[in-house]
Amino acid sequence: MKKFNLTLLFYPVWKRNLIVYRRIWKVNFLVPLFEPLFYLAAFGVGLSGLIGDVVYSGQELSYIRFIAPALLATAVMFNAFFETTFASFVRMYYQKTFDAMLSTPLSLEEVITAEIVWGATKSMMAAAIILVVISAFGYVTYPWGLMVVPLAFIGGLGFGSVGMFFTGITPSIDMFNLPMFLFVTPLFLFSGTFFPVSGLPVWGQYLALASPLYHLVELTRLLTMGRMESDPFISLAYLLGFGLLFYFLAIRAMRKRLIK
Repeated sequence: MKKFNLTLLFYPVWKRNLIVYRRIWKVNFLVPLFEPLFYLAAFGVGLSGLIGDVVYSGQELSYIRFIAPALLATAVMFNAFFETTFASFVRMYYQKTFDAMLSTPLSLEEVITAEIVWGATKSMMAAAIILVVISAFGYVTYPWGLMVVPLAFIGGLGFGSVGMFFTGITPSIDMFNLPMFLFVTPLFLFSGTFFPVSGLPVWGQYLALASPLYHLVELTRLLTMGRMESDPFISLAYLLGFGLLFYFLAIRAMRKRLIK
């Protein structure tokens, strides 16, 4: 049994990723700035006229108001997952950054934890930018809306852990198409992002309850507009438990991959 070794030494690894990011932050800043605008224009303005109002948690909402918080939550998922899959795989396999780090006093747990925390940090930054964008349209209720930022970090830890788990078991970078197609895409489409889960058949509602994105979307809606269909404590507990489970699965998978 390998001893779990995690100290604050993961911070320099996180800081290294931040320094690299600062060199290209202007380009990365544009994606979370314009992406919600494109979605709001396409789905909100384009479809709202066809769909009309949506009944959510006993209240009628415009469709654009309904999907705005969900777009923020999905951005958290995409940013954390992409960072700890494609970006982490490049650092691990092509740049050999992980090998270099593990030749120092850093432990594997510290390197992997730093990667996951960095993915969560990027999710939090993206969420803050999108929060400003949708606030400009009046879709956020303050001061509770500010709590979306730490919520994004929690969600980012969960999805970052999942991404790192897939990095540990995926043989090549081309194979990431499988978890994208089989894991991320279904979550994106069927987690209450584009339609209320309460309108699904009973079996569909139970499937949605198993989705971590559903709970993140629900909590985001609660903080931005004061309403949700599920229990906030159950949703928060699910997100925390989901992240903790996949964190240890990610450590285990990466240990098998990196430690010969």
